[in-house]
Amino acid sequence: MSLNPIISVYFVAFSIIATGYIVWRSRGEALSLARKKTAQEGGLLEPVSLHPTIDPTKCLGCGACVRACPEGDILAMIGGKAELIAPGDCIGHGSCKESCPNDAITLVFGSEKRGLDIPFVGPDFQTNVPGVFIAGELGGMGLIRNAIEQGRQAINSVRKLARHPSSSKVYDVIIVGAGPAGFSASLAAIQHKLRFLTIEQESFGGTVAHYPRGKLVMTAPATLPLVGKLKFRKVSKEQLLKVWKSILRKFRLNIRYREQVKTIAKRGSEFEVRTTRGYYLASAILLALGRRGTPRKLDVEGEEQAKVVYRLAAPEQYRRQHVLVVGGGDSALEAAARIAEEPGAIVTLCHRSEMFSRAKTRNREQVKFAEEAGRLNVLLQASVKRIGRHDVEIEQKGRGMRIKNDAIVVCTGGILPTAFLESIGIEMETKYGTA
Repeated sequence: MSLNPIISVYFVAFSIIATGYIVWRSRGEALSLARKKTAQEGGLLEPVSLHPTIDPTKCLGCGACVRACPEGDILAMIGGKAELIAPGDCIGHGSCKESCPNDAITLVFGSEKRGLDIPFVGPDFQTNVPGVFIAGELGGMGLIRNAIEQGRQAINSVRKLARHPSSSKVYDVIIVGAGPAGFSASLAAIQHKLRFLTIEQESFGGTVAHYPRGKLVMTAPATLPLVGKLKFRKVSKEQLLKVWKSILRKFRLNIRYREQVKTIAKRGSEFEVRTTRGYYLASAILLALGRRGTPRKLDVEGEEQAKVVYRLAAPEQYRRQHVLVVGGGDSALEAAARIAEEPGAIVTLCHRSEMFSRAKTRNREQVKFAEEAGRLNVLLQASVKRIGRHDVEIEQKGRGMRIKNDAIVVCTGGILPTAFLESIGIEMETKYGTA
């Protein structure tokens, strides 16, 4: 019995397509395994922020989460299941969880090996202190889009509180911080006709304002109250701040800059907020602070000099200078690579560990490229011992050295404002891979 020619054609076509799919999938899995191995060798299997965990018993193997991730190469299909192959590069978009059709993904903080300290925050963004709310980076949400959304949602929770101000001088809410979360919260407060005050100890934009010049930010659209969706995917820091400032002017948003909150205490049914300029009363408080807090210092002789700074503002100011960048995270690597592009700059990157385990792959690649091009000198397992007027003393693996120096950029993170939070009564939690 002969096979129908038409069926034979379909069978051959199906076989070719199936074989091609199997080969394509096998190659993709091999590349994913190689990327996972690279991340493991680079010490990047420990996530540094909010990230997904995948339940293999629930994963359907559809790959929706892999396709949804805007960062790319964070998730991959291995053995027919989704797997996190570059946890150290994940910045907590949450798009993977939203796209999963079988609820196989949970977003968590920290890991079994590395805990993450965050304040206790309920589903409504209220802390264990009734009337005190937290949104954005302080609560673990460093991503701009997430911080903006949290600021909006937190104000929705604030406005549901029963408010009985004792006088017209009592604000419905005082918002501390004018970064993404604080900016969004302020607009939401206007939208809901709340009497509010926004206080910022530095300048508008919070952490975003301190990014290096030209840094690309915001890899997902975000929705601002009163404004609607900002359809940016990749935009520079300067472009984003320009748009935000135009919104600031349009809605006449009044922010008290360079005013630092010193204490927050309950006085009867209200909160008394004391600052460097005076005091205010409010029915509720929204803390939209950054996690950086006070910059972590080196605690070495000579650090008090003006040439030592704790964030990179304008790379071009370091042209034709001998610059030392200290740190091993993304901010340090970005700063070193950026300054190394400036004409005549001689840059050294100093890190106390043997690898850049906390930095994203693209930043490590930029540093490696600059080093190979001879524009950057990298010193691992090294630490600063003394800062002179025109030089700096460094110890590397027990060997001392002295290099010429005009400026130092210290990017070693910050001290979480734990004491400030505890003075308010806010409880802290250490998350070890939990939501």
